[in-house]
Order: sequence, then C-alpha cells, then structure tokens
Amino acid sequence: MKEFKGRVIAAGEVTAEAVVTRQGFNTLASMQMMFIQSKTKCVDQSNPDIYKKILMGKALCLPQTIGSTTGGMFLYSAVQSGKAPACLLFSKEIDSLAAAGAVLADVWSENAKMPTIDKLGDEFLEYVQDGDTITVKPDGTVIVDR
Repeated sequence: MKEFKGRVIAAGEVTAEAVVTRQGFNTLASMQMMFIQSKTKCVDQSNPDIYKKILMGKALCLPQTIGSTTGGMFLYSAVQSGKAPACLLFSKEIDSLAAAGAVLADVWSENAKMPTIDKLGDEFLEYVQDGDTITVKPDGTVIVDR
C-alpha cells in the first residue's frame, strides 16, 4: 500500500479499481461511443494502454488529457449519464478543459460525482498498475493498494 497527495479539483470519496494509461488521454477519441455502449470502453486505438478496457466506474490514472475542446463536456456528460470513470487521477497538472468538465460535473450533477485529483507526481503513475484498488479521500489523498 502506498499513499500519494495531490491537489483537489473536485472533492469526493471513492474506492475503485485502477485503469492506467501512461500516455495522454484523448477524452473525445476514448469515450465517443459511451452513449451506445452498456459500459464505457476506451475506443481510442492510438492509446494501447487502455484500448477496449472499461473506463466506467474505474479509477482512471493518467498523466494528462490531450485533444479536442469537447473533452470537458464529454466528461460532464459521462457523469450525468452514469457512464463516467469513478474518478480521474492525474500525475501532472490538469488542463483547463478537463478541469472544466470535472468542475461542471461536481457543481451540476446532484446524484453522481467524479472526484478529480491532479499533481500526484510521476512516482504515482510509475507505481500504480491496472487492477490496483484505489481509494480517494476528499483532501486529495490517494491510496493505492495491491
């Protein structure tokens, strides 16, 4: 078990299974099929770390998001529709579009939350592996348990 501390973008408490990418996460390319899938799976073939893996309900561990300006709205829509990752855990600083989606979801979604933490550091992304149990605390503490 190892503990990391990051900056809180959207507070919350959750425990979920880790899905890890060490590449930039293109929100639109990865989640564009979420409304026709029973469980949101990554459909971005250019991200082999998570291609075809279920993202819905998982602790998505990533360095940063990349790509389309629609990324924030896709994150918000995923939370509203119950198709979102359980949480977003960034090793680097979150970009403004992903932050907007996380904050919109936090403010406008009454029944669903997606805790979002950034600045967890390179060591976090080097340590965490697919299948680890992740616990996120409201203060930005992230516990990785094998």
